[in-house]
Amino acid sequence: MSEAPTNQEPPGQSGRRRAAALAESVARLFRSAAGFAGFLRAPAGPLRAGAGFFRAATGLTGRAVRHRWSRRLRVAAAVGLTAVVGSLIGVMLFARSDLNVGPFSAEMSVIPSVHGGTEVNIPPLGSLHLDSHRGPVHLRVDLGSLDQSRTEALIDNPAAISTAGERAVDEVVAGVARLGLRTMGLAVLSTLVLAALIFRDTRRTAAAGLTALVVTGGSLGLAAATLRPNSISEPRYEGLLVNAPAVVGDARRIADNYGRYSEQLQAILGNVSRVYSTISALPVYEPAGNTTRLLHVSDLHLNPTSWGLIRTVVDTFDIDAVIDTGDIVDWGSSAETSFVASIPSVQVPYIYVRGNHDSAAIQAAVARQSNAVVLDDALTEIDGLTIAGIGDPQFTPDKSETNVAGDESGPELLTAAGDRLAQTIRDSGKKVDIALVHDPAMAQPLSGVVPLVLAGHLHRRVVSTLPAPTAPPPGPSTSASPVPSASTAPPPTFTTRLMVEGSTGGAGLRGLEGEDATPLSLSVLYFDENNELKAYDDIQLGGTGESNVEMQRNVIGLEPEPTPTPAPSLSSIQPSR
Repeated sequence: MSEAPTNQEPPGQSGRRRAAALAESVARLFRSAAGFAGFLRAPAGPLRAGAGFFRAATGLTGRAVRHRWSRRLRVAAAVGLTAVVGSLIGVMLFARSDLNVGPFSAEMSVIPSVHGGTEVNIPPLGSLHLDSHRGPVHLRVDLGSLDQSRTEALIDNPAAISTAGERAVDEVVAGVARLGLRTMGLAVLSTLVLAALIFRDTRRTAAAGLTALVVTGGSLGLAAATLRPNSISEPRYEGLLVNAPAVVGDARRIADNYGRYSEQLQAILGNVSRVYSTISALPVYEPAGNTTRLLHVSDLHLNPTSWGLIRTVVDTFDIDAVIDTGDIVDWGSSAETSFVASIPSVQVPYIYVRGNHDSAAIQAAVARQSNAVVLDDALTEIDGLTIAGIGDPQFTPDKSETNVAGDESGPELLTAAGDRLAQTIRDSGKKVDIALVHDPAMAQPLSGVVPLVLAGHLHRRVVSTLPAPTAPPPGPSTSASPVPSASTAPPPTFTTRLMVEGSTGGAGLRGLEGEDATPLSLSVLYFDENNELKAYDDIQLGGTGESNVEMQRNVIGLEPEPTPTPAPSLSSIQPSR
């Protein structure tokens, strides 16, 4: 009988097959690990190559740096930088020179600049800028004050005025040339000092000085080569000079009248001389007892000649204090604050109230002066006299007759300010001798409250007596009024005199607008030991182009008192515009 086929393997054969498969898997694993290790070792070659290249480049750079030409380049760069820095130090700190142009003293300076050009500063009016040249050099000219000795020499010899005008151009050219030489010398000297401190080597110090000479000389040469003389006809204005055309007229009118203005210069200088000599010869009022003398000025309107006149009167008449009733400047800008810096030169107390052309910044600038007393709804005492004052409530530097007439709030503001000062005086419990306001329209509420009110604003002299206040008819509104005012005050026991001063500055630049020049006006007030006004001197000087000087002595009681007139209204006065 035959045997059937079977699927069973011989014993032990399946175990050998599993062992072979396991060995093959382990071999495959080792091969994968070897491949991964090779992958890890592969970047080491480029890295080693890169490191070798870096070491080679570093060595080459080190050798280049240590090369003698590299050292020379570094020394040359250091010398050039030292020359530039030394030149800048010398120019910025020391490149300036004083210059005399006719009776004026000026200071010229050179400063580094990218655009060049020339700047002329005329304090406190502002500055004008000229595109005069190109290059890294900027010329600055600061116009100073009048030199007293040279001005007196011109006054003594009027023929010298034309000669001074002819010499002005030559003096400016010579001054610029001297400043250029001074600039180069100071730049080289500063560079030599700086290089000597840095290098401590003669050759390098000399090289730095030579480089500075080349740099400054080249800059000045470039400015001279690009000079534009016609640029003076195309100035750019800053500060108050921007407003000049609006104040004195357009350029065509100025050009048309320039000849007349230049002819008046000689008369102006003669006027100054005559003023000094005339005022010095005037008799001084000397009443019996202790006399207090006050000088009343107003509306200086940025006229610098006013300060010389005020100082002369203060010295000649032995003035105890100056009273200024406002409009000391024209536009109330921050550039004008330097104008009030002349107040300490008066050397007596300077009592001031703000005008409609004076801003709060101007009032603050006046308050900073050592001898100034600013009254804004306040009181002060000078030599036994009690003085109260309040500033103009409106700031309207461009006021004109037309817009004032159309301003319905203006009269109420002015009257309210006068009422407020009157109430302050009553609340103080003191006998106030003088009240100060700027606009005469503020004065009526002070009638019967003080015997004397001083004002300005009109640019002309007016002396009058204020009408007595009238009480309103009795009624509920009157009895219910919680705060007394000038209209509800009891009838006064004295009348109130209103004295409006003219313009001590001749209305400033506005004085040139009309056909007749505005005169310069100021007054000396005399008070006795009882603080009563006994006399006053009105002094008036001819304006631009005029040389007359007048003084009128007025003694209280010798002439009939002025008839009381209604308080000036805004529609009937000529305001200071």
